[in-house]
Amino acid sequence: MKGLYTILLLIGSNIFMICAWYGHLKMKQQFSWFAHLPLIGVILFSWILALAEYCLQVPANRIGFRDNGGPFTLMQLKVIQEIITLIIFVIFSATAFKGESFHWNHLAACVCLVLAVYFVFMK
Repeated sequence: MKGLYTILLLIGSNIFMICAWYGHLKMKQQFSWFAHLPLIGVILFSWILALAEYCLQVPANRIGFRDNGGPFTLMQLKVIQEIITLIIFVIFSATAFKGESFHWNHLAACVCLVLAVYFVFMK
């Protein structure tokens, strides 16, 4: 169960992370008041989201790390996190930014990352 909790927490943390990093770009288009915020306001907004991200990401790594009784090595945790980030980002960019398109080279990069997961879990 620790592996499942780790993955679910990492998914939640990555949703907040993607919103913190890229959500302000969409909010600028959606809300006129947000478009008029100075850069420091946008940074503070992103930091609030990043705090929520860390509140999920840190427990995920503590629960999932092998030295804490979890099922994953440090390298496995990192690769899992990167794959989750990629999946969440693709979903986010496809739904929030309709003008962004997914090309063959993006697919090739995704395949390489999936292969990285395979190799990092290989004994």
